[in-house]
Amino acid sequence: MNKNKHWITPDWPAPANIHAATTLRTGGVSVAPYTSLNPATHVGDDAACVSENRQRIKTMLALPAEPVWLEQTHSDIVINAAQTKTLQQADASYSNVAGVVCAIMTADCLPLLICSTDGKKVAAIHAGWRGLLAGIITNTVNALSTTEVLVWLGPAIGAACFEVGTEVREVFVAKSAAFAAAFTQTSDNKYLADIYQLARIELAALGIHAVYGGDFCTVTEQERFYSYRRDTQTGRMATLIWRT
Repeated sequence: MNKNKHWITPDWPAPANIHAATTLRTGGVSVAPYTSLNPATHVGDDAACVSENRQRIKTMLALPAEPVWLEQTHSDIVINAAQTKTLQQADASYSNVAGVVCAIMTADCLPLLICSTDGKKVAAIHAGWRGLLAGIITNTVNALSTTEVLVWLGPAIGAACFEVGTEVREVFVAKSAAFAAAFTQTSDNKYLADIYQLARIELAALGIHAVYGGDFCTVTEQERFYSYRRDTQTGRMATLIWRT
């Protein structure tokens, strides 16, 4: 990665008309604990700083339009970003219209980007464990009406840092025994969960195997990423995708 850049781009063989990025925490104007490129309005940051950060993101990524931001609630709700005029409660959006920017925000939860192999459809997903369990990935793929897609797994909490209770593992395994492979027991009632693996297992069940990324850790890479689990009061990274 170019150290002068304040974002990372997916390492995936997407069609040339697909554009995508995840912003880092650098390059903005917010002060601690939101230092510095925080685009989230819901975390207690100064509104003027957030507005400036959003403008900087739009400029540095040469976005064709304002991103379609979501009010994320760890749901299974997917919306059509091209038909959205106001802030909607949802955890994923998709578009088949050029110039519409799908966007989600994360700080440990998993951001997923999807593009169809023909370059006509894109989607962005916010997937914490609750959203994964609820089926946000499957719902988004269904909304795209194709499994001929590429998927990129962006910066999320790493498997070595994501400790959960027995109850989390139990609800996943109750949904599908395949999910057991994503949990490693550390004590009688604690497990380490691999959120990337949980996503891959669900994607594989849908017949999707062209999956890239998934080698980040927001908790340990403090210089680059915001982490709610590490800092509690903090900013968010934006993960965006659009087609031309």
